[in-house]
Amino acid sequence: MASCADILRSEFPDLDGELFAYVTGILHGSGADFESVDELEEAVGELLREVSQDTKDDGAIREICQRLFNTLQLDDGQAQRCSQVLLDAPIQLSQITDGYGDASTDLLPGLLLKRGQTSTLCSVSQMVNAKKLEKAEAKLKAKQDKRLERDSLKSSGPPVLEEASASQASSKKETRMESSGKNKSYDVRIENFDVSFGERVLLTGADLNLAFGRRYGLVGRNGLGKTTLLKMIASQSLRIPSHISILHVEQEVAGDETPALQSVLECDTTRESLLREERDLTAKISAGRGEGTEGARLSEIYAKLEEIEADKAPARASVILAGLGFNAKMQQQTTKEFSGGWRMRLALARALFARPDLLLLDEPTNMLDVRAILWLETYLQTWQSTILVVSHDRNFLNAVATDIIHLHSQRLDMYRGDFENFMKIKEERLKNQQREYEAQQQYREHIQVFIDRFRYNANRASQVQSKLKLLEKLPVLKPVDKESEVIIKFPDGFEKFSPPILQLDEVDFYYEPSHYIFRSLSVSADLESRICVVGENGAGKSTMLKILMGELAPVRGIRHAHRNLKIGYFSQHHVDQLDLNISAVELLARKFPGKTEEEYRHQLGSYGVSGELAVRPVASLSGGQKSRVAFAQMTMPCPNFYILDEPTNHLDMETIEALAKALNKFRGGIILVSHDERFIRLVCQELWVCENATVTRIEGGFDQYRDILKEQFRKEGFL
Repeated sequence: MASCADILRSEFPDLDGELFAYVTGILHGSGADFESVDELEEAVGELLREVSQDTKDDGAIREICQRLFNTLQLDDGQAQRCSQVLLDAPIQLSQITDGYGDASTDLLPGLLLKRGQTSTLCSVSQMVNAKKLEKAEAKLKAKQDKRLERDSLKSSGPPVLEEASASQASSKKETRMESSGKNKSYDVRIENFDVSFGERVLLTGADLNLAFGRRYGLVGRNGLGKTTLLKMIASQSLRIPSHISILHVEQEVAGDETPALQSVLECDTTRESLLREERDLTAKISAGRGEGTEGARLSEIYAKLEEIEADKAPARASVILAGLGFNAKMQQQTTKEFSGGWRMRLALARALFARPDLLLLDEPTNMLDVRAILWLETYLQTWQSTILVVSHDRNFLNAVATDIIHLHSQRLDMYRGDFENFMKIKEERLKNQQREYEAQQQYREHIQVFIDRFRYNANRASQVQSKLKLLEKLPVLKPVDKESEVIIKFPDGFEKFSPPILQLDEVDFYYEPSHYIFRSLSVSADLESRICVVGENGAGKSTMLKILMGELAPVRGIRHAHRNLKIGYFSQHHVDQLDLNISAVELLARKFPGKTEEEYRHQLGSYGVSGELAVRPVASLSGGQKSRVAFAQMTMPCPNFYILDEPTNHLDMETIEALAKALNKFRGGIILVSHDERFIRLVCQELWVCENATVTRIEGGFDQYRDILKEQFRKEGFL
């Protein structure tokens, strides 16, 4: 069988020696990493098309790539036959072509050109797309590194979870501007980049342009890579100018002896450094150890502190903490005294106080109650620098976002305006694209009818040829790629029960006798109830749910539940209840043994966890996909009453809408805790406000509750 070198020589007899070395270098060095002909074609196919100068069509190039792939796969040991005329390393064409602007035509003697041709800058730049080559090299290197890591760990322990990676074509112009220090813009431009998670490609050839001072909402289905994209930006895996400060609110603040207010103030490193130096100099002067220059330096420090308004920093930090729910006492508590949810709030407070040039937020409303969300919306509306926020809260995006970025089909689409405007424009775009596609299909059919009719008519030969050329020149339009509809269905467990179904009567409850969570609490629900519980974090919402379920016993009073009542419970910490090391199918099999794999798959499929997702380790799923697994597990026994604690956290908007529809169709009772305004309006008919150690039913529903919060803000000076 012919070697790779033989194939290249026979198919491209005029291929330049250096380019021949480059291609064979890729094939030889990365042959074991090509798992399909598609990957090989992605690496060298575009290059072969360009050097063939249109003498070979896509089908011919594909056939050549298939022959090369077959040769490499025949025998790994014989793959070294492709190593003829190898250089020590692949040629970095982007570095060679960096001097084009200097008109140095002697830099590329004969490279990429047929023998005997004159080297010209125009022909070289047209024949090779250096950015594509760099991206191909980056992908191959990443794949090789992963293979080496995988091989080294095969015999040393359990499999390692997949990791995200990014590759980006370099811009010599931006590199020169960065190194020279001339780039002073705070706009973020990331062009022609790819992002992958393990073997899955999340983005390809994407562009992201963030204008300074605008607030961008990043939306898209669960599992498409929104959180991964934020991590790639924050880790600088995608290039951002070094003078732009980035802060990603991702991890909770570590618990130590630092008071919450001081933890926020420490984010201003300039202020902290000046204050520390001021204390040291003052101590030196007081101890008589000065050298005479301390007074002048102190004057400089005081001037700088005044310039940055250091004296106003504690008040500003306190306002941010108060808005996020930290009262005066909590602001003085040490960070180790707070739970994980409150430490995440503290991380958000630190980010808001630090005021980075680019603030990255991933589902910030998940950790907040309705009051804190309303405050955050108001605060971010006056934010001066750039925000990129992932959120599935439509009302939050409508209040905050000036632009929407839609991640779908491995690309990013930009839309001006809030979320509602995005939905209107997107729908209109899809309609226009479909109309354009259908119109072109009709036009193509009309031309084809003429061609078929007169194909063998000598008198019409010229017209047929003209029509054929016209068909070839028509752009290839694709039908609209509509996202599949999300469908969720809760199995009915409805039975006619005589009341009372579920109630608490004059219940008192506390964890410590000195602090009552509830006093004389009396509430009730039936199989037709659609109740939402709201209130500030720490007011006792989750505690009341646990009392209703019987997980916590009242200190005084009575809990009554009908003997046939079957409650399904969704915890806001549902991920903690899942075994992350096994697949979703195995999870259900262990929890509910005795059924077939097909039955488990059908149950998971009802919540959008189908195909390969169902057999992947749960740990590798996105937050929204884990939530769907938890729903599948919760509904398996067919409960007739659901108690849901923050069920929309991590779900994308389409799934939230589907969840609302499913709950409305469910024939049974529902009590839920939620901060998602739209979800509450879609599902709930009653609103219970948890505060002051009791629960109050608000007749005016969510509108009245929102008005109450706004009035509180006005009294507290937030609005």
